[in-house]
Amino acid sequence: MADTVYIDEDVGLDEPKQLGTQELPFRSLQFAYVQRPAAPQYLTRKSKTGVVPEGADESSREEWKPAAKAALKKAVNYFEAQKKKAAKAVELAAAKAKMDEERQKVLEEAKKIVLTEDASLPKPVKIKLDEADPKIIKLRKTDEGAEPGTRVKILGRVHRERKQKGVLFITLRDGYGYMQCVLSGDLAKTYDALTLTRETSMEIYGELWELPPGAHAPGGRELHVDFYKIEPHWKAVGGEDAITNKVQGGGDPKGLLDMRHLTLRGDTASAVMFVRDAVESAFHQAYKEIRIRKVSPPALVQTQVEGGATLFKFDYYGESAFLTQSSQLYLETCLPSMGDVFCIEKSFRAEKSLTRRHLSEYTHVEAELDFISFDDLLTHLEAIICRVLEITLADPSAAAHIKALHPEFTMPERPFLRMKYSEAIDWLVEHGIPNEEDQPHAFGDDIAEAAERRMTDVIGRPIFLTHFPVAIKAFYMQKDPTDLRVTESVDCLMPGVGEIVGGSMRMDDYDELMEAYKRVGIDPAPYYWYTDQRRYGSSPHGGYGLGLERFLAWLCKQHTVRDCCLYPRYMGRCTP
Repeated sequence: MADTVYIDEDVGLDEPKQLGTQELPFRSLQFAYVQRPAAPQYLTRKSKTGVVPEGADESSREEWKPAAKAALKKAVNYFEAQKKKAAKAVELAAAKAKMDEERQKVLEEAKKIVLTEDASLPKPVKIKLDEADPKIIKLRKTDEGAEPGTRVKILGRVHRERKQKGVLFITLRDGYGYMQCVLSGDLAKTYDALTLTRETSMEIYGELWELPPGAHAPGGRELHVDFYKIEPHWKAVGGEDAITNKVQGGGDPKGLLDMRHLTLRGDTASAVMFVRDAVESAFHQAYKEIRIRKVSPPALVQTQVEGGATLFKFDYYGESAFLTQSSQLYLETCLPSMGDVFCIEKSFRAEKSLTRRHLSEYTHVEAELDFISFDDLLTHLEAIICRVLEITLADPSAAAHIKALHPEFTMPERPFLRMKYSEAIDWLVEHGIPNEEDQPHAFGDDIAEAAERRMTDVIGRPIFLTHFPVAIKAFYMQKDPTDLRVTESVDCLMPGVGEIVGGSMRMDDYDELMEAYKRVGIDPAPYYWYTDQRRYGSSPHGGYGLGLERFLAWLCKQHTVRDCCLYPRYMGRCTP
């Protein structure tokens, strides 16, 4: 029968090229009905065993028989659903085409609107978005007939934008603050306004108004715009390449780091960078207050500080050299001539570690203090940390960012808890926290990061962990004269992060230092300049290094130090 449609469930093909004949059958009734709807007859068949061996003859196949009524009903329903879906798609496409056509007309009309600055208006005062000096800036009250506000000129990038009843609200950002701008009338109907994308740069003029009751905007004010400019090359891309598609909160961490140059424009990333700036400034101020002088040691060195396994080695004009692990040794050489010194420089560690608190390049706040005792060192550390926090929190902008990032942050309680290494070992054993070999901790263990952090989190306050064994600390650390098994050393541990500071008294005896070189297998020859400090007027001295990114992770409640630097560098990442 010419109008009969054939379906072979074993050897048929659900492809439009099939004709539905015995020679070219379809595979399924549903597909066959869509291709040949309402045919007089649909015949189906399959193999008797469910398997069709290669080269099988017709005897292994069932006879052709009419499709079951239930199966045919399903096929009809599917066909009707597909027909409706296709009709809806056509309808939507037509509606979209109409909308696109209408929008194109609107855009063409918008191109005819040309904005010109009203020459009769007062000359604008150029300001940053956070400026609010009442001597310069006056806000117009919302009362009828109120005196005019200051006319200003601002420049920045579109942080957010929304339309409401023919009015365009733009939140502009310039790195100093945010300002809500209100555009109405022709200002909201121009081509630039209708095609505005986030991150587009703008130059905006207008009058500053006080906010109406119940309204909210950055700084408690808004700019009523009378003129603006967007240069063609200021426009940010939109569509699939829009910044909101490139970087999204909660996105894949690797992808966000690949797009770090754009992620930095977000609220959280930029807030951490603002706090970082304030904290670095606070360290400078705190050190200057107590007359500790800043120096700038070299980053290219030929000696190690913290062990050869973590050195980045490179060729230096045919000689072997390294990126510095710490500026400590150089700071010590400044003590005789300059007194107490500090630096804020980059340090580099080639640790093959991917933990959330390790970086290959990090900012190291280091200081060396002359003629002190170990107790003096601890007292100084506590004072400098708290003073830096006081200075930072006294900055309203930094304090607001910290409050947003870490709402429950409070100043650490003083004095910090002082716990000896041996006491920490006892604490870990008592609380059933094993070492890295899953055994109870014992004296001499290098307490693992996870155990140390867990202890700190349980105790819930800053800890000075002191007097580590000689064998697990750097060669230059002074031994405790009351217990030669341990050093006069300290790690400052903070809840949520763990160690943020490592410090110690430094060996000041020439013979003891020479013996230390020998003990760890270091050739003292390249260290002549360091050893000479013990030959030309030695003194009791000590110092420390603070990891700025770890400090920020604690202060800003960030999960990883990678989010606390501009462009993180760690094993496997050196881009962008």
